[in-house]
Amino acid sequence: MTQQTPLNKIHRQLGARMVNFAGWDMPVIYQGVNEEHLAIRKGAGIFDVSHMGEIEIRGPEAETIVQKTTCNDVTRLKNGECQYSALLNERGTFVDDIIVNKLGADHFLICVNASNTEKDFEWIRPLATPKTLIENTSSNYFQIALQGPEAEKVLLKALKQKLPEKSFTFIQTKLAGHHVLVARTGYTGEDGCEIYGDPKDAETLWSVLMEHGAVPCGLGARDTLRLEAALSLYGHEIDDTIHPYESRLAWIVKLNKGDFIGREALLKIRSNVEEQQAAPPPKQLIGLKMVEPGIARCDCKIYRDGEEIGWVTSGTKTPSLDRPIALGYVKIKFAAENTKIQVDIHNKKRDALIVPLPFYKR
Repeated sequence: MTQQTPLNKIHRQLGARMVNFAGWDMPVIYQGVNEEHLAIRKGAGIFDVSHMGEIEIRGPEAETIVQKTTCNDVTRLKNGECQYSALLNERGTFVDDIIVNKLGADHFLICVNASNTEKDFEWIRPLATPKTLIENTSSNYFQIALQGPEAEKVLLKALKQKLPEKSFTFIQTKLAGHHVLVARTGYTGEDGCEIYGDPKDAETLWSVLMEHGAVPCGLGARDTLRLEAALSLYGHEIDDTIHPYESRLAWIVKLNKGDFIGREALLKIRSNVEEQQAAPPPKQLIGLKMVEPGIARCDCKIYRDGEEIGWVTSGTKTPSLDRPIALGYVKIKFAAENTKIQVDIHNKKRDALIVPLPFYKR
């Protein structure tokens, strides 16, 4: 059965085109992907991301459990700080990419991908102890992403205190009289925040943000925005066959923090990469732009001088840059910037070029 977020009624009232996404009935378009995309790049827009999952860990061993299950170093966090991280399996590949929020010394809120909520919860739950509780609390939260250069201005019209200046920090406050957690995080390459709160307050706060100038945006624009910013999407750029070193996410791996799930595998992978002994041949996430007409879509094969060297993970014609771009994996020896490659689009190999990432910077 398809699940609905607390904002489902509003999406339908606004005339959004709805689709099934990860088992949720979600808005993909309101006015149009280009219009919504540019609203975020130039102003402020809001996304319903209430389908995302929340897992809470409470108790005296909470930090130990988070440290064991994630690859980043949670001991670096102060109360009110967030951290991009990942759950890895014993092979060092991705169970999921996540955001860890430190609410207190013994209380962490982990935001996980919608499609992985149950899997992630079952992955972490065996580490619970008599004194430390691990709960899937997703039904306790709505989540709205407010993004764009005007996002802070929109939010401050209804918020009685300033936002934290640093990214990846959060405050617990009241928005239009309702208790919320406001985190300075996002998935668009723009400034903004993600707002968590009680599902019964979701419709009211969505309407308040619209009244103050935020444009409703759907999953279509969310995907084009994150692609321009070269942000990975689970199931495309990362999954349980991909490890952080090949997905440009080595910066979230802290091997020196001590033991965590996947550490031993990553030590071997890093050694193999450095010594160029990895088998099968290592691959690298790259960005490409099309030189010839055509849009490189997910699963299109990538070639170099007739040799198949990789595949496309995500691709589109972006509204901001007005040209076709894509992310993909190629054998590492072909991953250098300005390498000429070909992409198989409808059985015709079309010229493309490997380019620096991200495609877009604000």
